[in-house]
Amino acid sequence: MDLSVLILNYNTCRLTLDCLQSVLDSDTTYHYEIIVVDNASSDNSVEVIAAEFPDVHLIANKENTGFAKANNQAMAVARGRYVLLLNSDTIVQRDTFQTMISYMDAHKELGAAGCKVILPDGSLDKACRRGFPTPSASFYYAFGFSKLFPNHPRFNQYQLGYMDPNETYPIDCLVGAFMMVRQETIQQIGGLDETFFMYGEDVDWCYRIKQAGWGIHYHPATYIVHYKGASSRRKPLKIIYEFHRAMWVFHRKHYKAQYSWLTNAAVFSGIALKFTLTLVQNKLVPRRGTGSNTPIPASNKQAESNLEVRQ
Repeated sequence: MDLSVLILNYNTCRLTLDCLQSVLDSDTTYHYEIIVVDNASSDNSVEVIAAEFPDVHLIANKENTGFAKANNQAMAVARGRYVLLLNSDTIVQRDTFQTMISYMDAHKELGAAGCKVILPDGSLDKACRRGFPTPSASFYYAFGFSKLFPNHPRFNQYQLGYMDPNETYPIDCLVGAFMMVRQETIQQIGGLDETFFMYGEDVDWCYRIKQAGWGIHYHPATYIVHYKGASSRRKPLKIIYEFHRAMWVFHRKHYKAQYSWLTNAAVFSGIALKFTLTLVQNKLVPRRGTGSNTPIPASNKQAESNLEVRQ
């Protein structure tokens, strides 16, 4: 088995079905398997997926275990030389698997690689090639310096806006929406850290991959479309909390010992301030169905529910 495709579903049945169909439409000489983990969906996802794709290995959880733990469940039974984390709200191209596996085979030093990820409007999903969120990188990003100086490497350490999105190069961090990891690497460093519930686990995994001496490359010779679950409407408190908790967990785990107490205090205070400001901003956003007579398309409703797994 060359590739194990891991897809996590939580109340995103239609999106997951479309994603699965795009996977099965792949034109590749490699052998792959598909493992879907359902995190206790309430939209009949399990029954529908099982009926429409009977050859998919389907794991049905009794509760929402979160993104990291559910993917670790799938990894435990994955047989592929490579493991692919693939969001349920994505569409792969026919050549995606062929291109990425061939690239990984040709670069034995790589522990992980990712392709270009674009949004439905054709723009780049900037999370698909990032630097690590060091205190300086996070500061320049949070306070808008990266936007003021988009072509300056110092101020764009996180989103790498100064680098050509159409070229291949080593990076620090991929996005969990599409992340192909060598099985040998997983055996060495372990799976996703389940301390992270729905955010930050991909950054943490990439950090551990590089710490173990493996390379990570961004390879835009192929792409996927990511129907990202972003919404301008009010988000549940759980989503906001987990997003900011992930920042705190990552810094405490990887950077706290490297920096002075003053820097750590500034980072943790900054996270707390951002959390507070986000809560206030979120309160000002109208609830679904209020402040507008425009109905929400069904696809957007499913995308919003996908936020409860990851954005």
